[in-house]
Amino acid sequence: MSSTRAAIRYAKAILDIANDKGVAEAVNNDMTSIASTINGNLELDTFIQNPTIKVEVKEQALLSVFANVNPVTNSLFHLLFENKRFEILEYIAVEYIKLFDVQNNIEVAKVTTAIAMDAALEAKVLAKIATFSNKKITIENTIDPAIIGGFILRIGDKQYNASVANRLQVLKRELSN
Repeated sequence: MSSTRAAIRYAKAILDIANDKGVAEAVNNDMTSIASTINGNLELDTFIQNPTIKVEVKEQALLSVFANVNPVTNSLFHLLFENKRFEILEYIAVEYIKLFDVQNNIEVAKVTTAIAMDAALEAKVLAKIATFSNKKITIENTIDPAIIGGFILRIGDKQYNASVANRLQVLKRELSN
């Protein structure tokens, strides 16, 4: 819990610095890359979380893994080095992305489908979302064959379930009553 609070504070500070320097979008791209890299690489995550590895080694490793990042992102690495807080780097990246999206009126629509969405389907989903949301929408597609067909759409705290699996569940409940 406290690491999440700390991550929010770091993310707010980095966003303020990035806004002042006019590089908030570039830092957002860095944070997206950092979050996905750490989340997708168990060895890197274990390395960052390991308390026996010296912070100097962690900083040098991160500077080489993320060599092409913005100087503001590099300053975050140095700040985490000074405060010995590398273990919350992924949380900071995720919180930064959330804050950046709120600041820029961007909302993430999570669409779960049985197969990957093609460009035509993505355009239809965006058009449908535009009818009830005035924010800029980015689509995050998750593939789950268990829904059989159709889709599940989540935007913020709202969910629309148009999956075949859901329809079958509803039908099963109706027939069993």
